[in-house]
Amino acid sequence: MIRTVLFDLDGTLADTAPDLAHALNTVRLSHDLPALSFDVIRPVVSHGGKALIELGFAHADIEHDFEALREQLLQHYHSNLATHTVLFPGMAELLETLETRGHNWGVVTNKPGWLTDPLLEALGLDQRASCVVSGDTLPQRKPDPAPLRHACKQCGSQASECLYVGDAERDIEAGRRAGMQTLVALFGYIGEDEQPDTWGADGMVDSPEAILRWLS
Repeated sequence: MIRTVLFDLDGTLADTAPDLAHALNTVRLSHDLPALSFDVIRPVVSHGGKALIELGFAHADIEHDFEALREQLLQHYHSNLATHTVLFPGMAELLETLETRGHNWGVVTNKPGWLTDPLLEALGLDQRASCVVSGDTLPQRKPDPAPLRHACKQCGSQASECLYVGDAERDIEAGRRAGMQTLVALFGYIGEDEQPDTWGADGMVDSPEAILRWLS
């Protein structure tokens, strides 16, 4: 029986792509490069700042320091964390229903804490989550199962009593290695070349409401 539902952040709990896309295009424009289409950026968002910079500058005909560009991206993003970021449609209702039914829930993300914490505060979720495990909470990051096991302890649940929902293969790998049940959030940032049906999840859902149906 599931007691705790854990969520990845970007592309699962919250639709952060608009603000991250704006940050990437701000960096590109500062180097006299045109903005990229949102549809091009969206599938890469779940893979973090390094992947975004690789997308934005790998083929740019300029001299660049990838780490400096990544830092520039993150600083722009930190200044505009929640300008357009919202919970995915139906997610607010899902969280309320979980709480009403006596489940607790938390966040396990590879996003660093200095970005995770203010974002959850801006979304009004920081005091409601039973645990928040960021990418720098532990030395390990997903797909290592350690962050998910740490979340279990914070929530007072066994791994077998936890469900982890994510939109990337590393989320499902981490959840499976931790001994949890897992769901793929098909409404998240999954690229056309990815095959979530091969990730080994216990199920795939196309909306937050479908998570409730799966739990039932």
